[in-house]
Amino acid sequence: MLFFRVEVRDDGIYVGVEPDRPHVATVSDVMHGSVGLGLVFTTRQQIGNRRATCAREQPATLRFVATLPPLYAHRLGREPGPDSSRAALQATLAGPVDGLETDACLTADGRLVLLHEPWLSGPTTLRGWAHQTLWSDLRRARLRDRHGAPTNETPMLLDELLDDTPRDIPVQVEVKAHGDPELARATAVAVCRVAGGRADRDRVEVLSFHTTACEEAARHGMPARLIAWADYMPAALARWAALAGVGGVCIEHFLLHPALVERLRSDGLSVSTGTINDATLAARAAALGVDAITTDRPAALHRELAATSLAA
Repeated sequence: MLFFRVEVRDDGIYVGVEPDRPHVATVSDVMHGSVGLGLVFTTRQQIGNRRATCAREQPATLRFVATLPPLYAHRLGREPGPDSSRAALQATLAGPVDGLETDACLTADGRLVLLHEPWLSGPTTLRGWAHQTLWSDLRRARLRDRHGAPTNETPMLLDELLDDTPRDIPVQVEVKAHGDPELARATAVAVCRVAGGRADRDRVEVLSFHTTACEEAARHGMPARLIAWADYMPAALARWAALAGVGGVCIEHFLLHPALVERLRSDGLSVSTGTINDATLAARAAALGVDAITTDRPAALHRELAATSLAA
């Protein structure tokens, strides 16, 4: 629960005082309006102008509650797993979830396979690089679980993911390429090709650690978000984003603090974070005004946060 100060005016009206935290529109409808306010009462009171109703029996304590930003399923739901698999997707969609996040690697024949890394021996039973492997070979590989054991799940394509998920579910596609900016750029072009011609293209956002991928997505008119694991020179980051047309950043949650978030948002950037699996840490990120949180366990985190709210 996130609580903000309340004042009582001379005429008996209760007024919630928001913190001085700027909130700007995000780069897509998905992120827009992610932070709201509600009210929780700790004692039974009549609220309003006491001259029109009655005087207060005792001082009231009113608490504003900040609603959580959207919770995105990391790797389509890493807790049920395997990563970015049909099984993970099915389990995630069976519970409350606000969005999906997955990784995309380019294959030798230009397809986009959903794998966390392009070196195939990590996520699959194959060896070699994804961009040197045909989809006809990749589709027969088996995905490994988070402990490295082979499963019965096989890789899926971005096309299949977009076809098989409800159109009101936003999808973040992280471009993966190992030490190859041009491959990252080519992968972003492929994501734009697959998503750009769809009627629901607005629900797809390109993420990447690679600036080339974000720049390319922005050039194609797709929402783009740079992933950052450092808080170094946020002003320079904001200037680059403005020039490139990149509308957002995803900052690791342990780096977030009010001054950093406020600086990035004041420069017009949407700020998301991850990966958070703990309710206390998620509430902390929400208090900072982030636009989305990525989690391995969206349904469980929703339940835990709801329980925390009821208990407060």
